[in-house]
Amino acid sequence: MPALLPRSAPAWLVDPPVNLLARLRVTPNMLTVAGVLGNIGAGVLAGYGEFLLAGVVVLAASSLDMLDGALARATGQATPFGSVFDATLDRVSEAAVLFGLLVYFSDRGDRTEELLIFAAVVGSILVSYVRARAQIIGVKLTEGVFTRLERVVVLGGGLMLDAAWDDSVTAILWLLAVLAGATALQRLALVWWKTRGASGE
Repeated sequence: MPALLPRSAPAWLVDPPVNLLARLRVTPNMLTVAGVLGNIGAGVLAGYGEFLLAGVVVLAASSLDMLDGALARATGQATPFGSVFDATLDRVSEAAVLFGLLVYFSDRGDRTEELLIFAAVVGSILVSYVRARAQIIGVKLTEGVFTRLERVVVLGGGLMLDAAWDDSVTAILWLLAVLAGATALQRLALVWWKTRGASGE
């Protein structure tokens, strides 16, 4: 099953800000750090129940994730370390926002939401972990119905919807928990499919 959203933004959208950033001598790692700091700020806002503003910050900060890789390629600064650095801080960004929600719901004794946040974090980590392990054995794995881009859009959008729909945050936590876990299983099945027979059986 293909991803719900395209894996990369169109050039007409990405090229202008990338060219501007290159002229300003902003490095890809600067964008990566700015993105994670923004998401940490969104987590703080979520912890205080400022869901609308937190959602706006999540989407704004995470949009930098579309630019750091493009900037690295455009300026010849793409490195193996940069790829690992970016992927690692992506996990930190996601966990920071969910931790903010954990603080908010734990203060209110909302056990269902606490468990959903735990499941969402584990699912998110597994989605990336399966891909990383697949790459180690030489299997290229880009498929996934609910990868980071989808999770960011759902999380940021759901937080912003809270002003109009009181249960939106609980609903998005269900989506994150269930679909992230399902995507990890989907990727595991794909690895099995792509490697079946590799042992000579």
